[in-house]
Amino acid sequence: MTTHPLQQVLQHLHAGRWNAAHDLVQHDGSMLGAWLHGILHLQEGDLEDAENWYDRAARHFRSRGTLAEEIAAFEAALAASETSDPQERT
Repeated sequence: MTTHPLQQVLQHLHAGRWNAAHDLVQHDGSMLGAWLHGILHLQEGDLEDAENWYDRAARHFRSRGTLAEEIAAFEAALAASETSDPQERT
């Protein structure tokens, strides 16, 4: 079983490698990729860019959780997407 490409972004995020995570997430055009991109900007403290990416992901930026809650929610959504049709990932 192959892992979702965004798993590598998460690995970089958890290891504190923001630039590597950001470089990878820019190549993902999915809604999940946009959400993770927003989370990365949230972590960075760039709220304007984070809000832009949340909008692209059709997520409510102003009612988001904490950074830790957002990461946990994203990881749950990613895991759920991995059990669904691979065609739906993009």
